[in-house]
Amino acid sequence: MDILSNLAMGFQIAASPYTLLLAVIGCFVGTIIGALPGLGPSNGVALLIPISFSMGLDAISSLVLLTSVYYGAMYGGRISSILLNIPGDEPAMMTTLDGYPMAKQGRAAEALVVSGVASFVGAFAATIGLMIFAPYLARVAFKFGPAEYFALYMLAFCTLGGIGSSNQAKSALAAAIGLAIAMIGLDKTTGMPRFTFGELHLMDGVDFLVAIVGLFAVAEVFFFIETHGRDSAIGVKLGKIRVPWKMLRQTSGAMMRGTGIGFVSGVLPGAGASLGSFLAYMAEKSLARDKDSFGSGNPKGVAAPEAGNNAAAGGALVPMLTLGVPGSGTTAVLLALLLTLNITPGPLLFTERPEVVWSLIAALLIANIVLLLMNVPMVRIFVHILSVPAWILLPGVTMVAFVGIYSLTGSSFDMLMMVGFGALGYVMRKLSIPTVPAILGILLGNAMEDNLRRAMVLSDGDWAFLFSSPIAVGLWIAAILGFVAPIFLRGLLKKPALPDDDPTTIED
Repeated sequence: MDILSNLAMGFQIAASPYTLLLAVIGCFVGTIIGALPGLGPSNGVALLIPISFSMGLDAISSLVLLTSVYYGAMYGGRISSILLNIPGDEPAMMTTLDGYPMAKQGRAAEALVVSGVASFVGAFAATIGLMIFAPYLARVAFKFGPAEYFALYMLAFCTLGGIGSSNQAKSALAAAIGLAIAMIGLDKTTGMPRFTFGELHLMDGVDFLVAIVGLFAVAEVFFFIETHGRDSAIGVKLGKIRVPWKMLRQTSGAMMRGTGIGFVSGVLPGAGASLGSFLAYMAEKSLARDKDSFGSGNPKGVAAPEAGNNAAAGGALVPMLTLGVPGSGTTAVLLALLLTLNITPGPLLFTERPEVVWSLIAALLIANIVLLLMNVPMVRIFVHILSVPAWILLPGVTMVAFVGIYSLTGSSFDMLMMVGFGALGYVMRKLSIPTVPAILGILLGNAMEDNLRRAMVLSDGDWAFLFSSPIAVGLWIAAILGFVAPIFLRGLLKKPALPDDDPTTIED
């Protein structure tokens, strides 16, 4: 009953005309961002955070807008996967395997409708799961002390590095870069400057929004210029849009199974939507009697990964809201938004700011219905937007990044830093160093240091205190397994071959 009464409170806030308008705008913009190859949800949300602040939105409105963008981008990624054979982001990668063959067979409209419904099933069920499981996990989190939180942060770094990347050493390097950036500024305990090199602008540390917009959005502009600068053509005809009811019934089981797999993948810190869609596709293929039809236009090969990646997107909000640990790259960006709004994610969030949590959940449920209505009958509009040439898109993205950051900080130094972080992100991408662990280090570095110091004070400098409780020991074991196990499992879980012209490498 508590859940229903809290949800009713959330709907009272989220169902206002103004908030509904923000949800619709967020869903529309998010779908466009997801449909455009290369941008993806992480870049899109990072790009729009400064804009939401410059609009003077309050905390709830900002969350509704940007989570609608997040869900919209997850829906939109499938459009370019099916029509262009280029995934809008990495979680949509598996959709290309059967979606593009369906489009080449003249069934593009059917593939888009099935994938749109699968996205709705996955995201809506995951939001219900978030509503049910998050309060319970929040109660468990009350038992966490500094040792447990430090171990939890280590788990996040290890799983993001282990599962989200193909090279653990590069992930560790990225995390170290992020932690070093988080150390910049005055030491809270001693007041001594660290890594400021005498620069007054760095005494307060690095604004993580500046770093995130640079590492995600500006770096993406550099990368997009190099790789996609002249791409804009749609390769197949869409045809007439109609709902294939028989095909929806045949794929309903795949949608449900993909939803369950995706939600569990999303709840695990670091696993994210990419793993959710991959596991959902592989599970569906292994269960099928006609395995050979996968990869040549099987609708179940479209429904399962789309349900999986959208369910994982909802599941990733569970650890972010209850523990303050993001489950994916995009939730790391949303965590930055919460911190900027002076909202501290964690178990106390559900008791101290219930209006924020439950209005967010209500807004997600509304956003899913809006997205279903947008992505089935209105999909032709988004297909036309895919024809926007890069020479129009790129200056627009660049302008939004610069205007957004300047309106937020009013500092030309921060704009220079944003460009610097963009160059750093570009170099990291060229060297195949993942950027998400670096973002995580920037976001969690200070909290991680605070908890380590508190643990040392409580134990009088005894490092064994970090392993003094069953919860902490369990988290350390999970962290080690999360970092080491993928080395051995990577060969067993070899991904199916991607289309030859797929260059997308965005992490979610």
